[in-house]
Amino acid sequence: MWKVAMSEEVGKALQSVVERVNQAAARRPKTLPAVSPRLVAVSKTKPPDMVVEAYRQGQRNFGENYVNELVEKASDPQILDSCPEIKWHFIGHLQKNNVNKLLGVPNLFLVETVDSMKLADKVNSSWQRVRGASTQRLKVMLQINTSGEASKHGLPPEETVITVKHIVSQCSALHFLGLMTIGRYGYDLSLGPNPDFQMLLTRRQEVCDSLKLPLEDVELSMGMSTDFEHAIEVGATNVRVGSVIFGNRDPAPSPAPSPEKSSKVVSEEAAKKMQHLTVSRP
Repeated sequence: MWKVAMSEEVGKALQSVVERVNQAAARRPKTLPAVSPRLVAVSKTKPPDMVVEAYRQGQRNFGENYVNELVEKASDPQILDSCPEIKWHFIGHLQKNNVNKLLGVPNLFLVETVDSMKLADKVNSSWQRVRGASTQRLKVMLQINTSGEASKHGLPPEETVITVKHIVSQCSALHFLGLMTIGRYGYDLSLGPNPDFQMLLTRRQEVCDSLKLPLEDVELSMGMSTDFEHAIEVGATNVRVGSVIFGNRDPAPSPAPSPEKSSKVVSEEAAKKMQHLTVSRP
């Protein structure tokens, strides 16, 4: 009975989100590139059963925040058997010492959180070893800290162009796909368009002008469960939605938390802030 109920809930929720994505895309100004938004279902802390069910309902792109959890989930026999065309997105903060582990993930599609030249270089050299004789490049996005919050990872906006140039010219194993931001959580849209999203749009224009790229060649990953429709309306091509599809986030897996989640003991107030370091409210 549980699986039947879960199947119905995930199926209905996913269908509703897909409809909302399409409707938001239809409301976009004609001046924006006509790129169909990609829906990334954030399956953080959710069991393989739920990933498989969403896949059965037609979902293909899934996002995870923690390297260890993604490695375990992507290697799960049930997912490997039932989801041959799954596309994994890594959407959490990536530490250099976890790059090799991440790049070994089966069906890794996109790393959305490259946030420095040094990390880009590390991912590039590691991918060259992982792919062997293959010429396939790894898709990456550059994460920008558009809100300027110290509690968030991401590159300072003013360093966007020079870092993109570095990736394009110096990282031959990587395919620069676009820009990503988390932005400030809980922005009141009655005040007008989200300034963090507007900042990402501005930086994309600068990148395209500097590198002579068409706008449609540089994607924008922005928007989560609470604001993905607005993000699409202003130009997002990639949105990360979790709780609306899978329900509220479950507690993190135990008893062995990943090193990136337990490297420091923090106060309760700091812990709340750390929830915003990654896409913690999909």
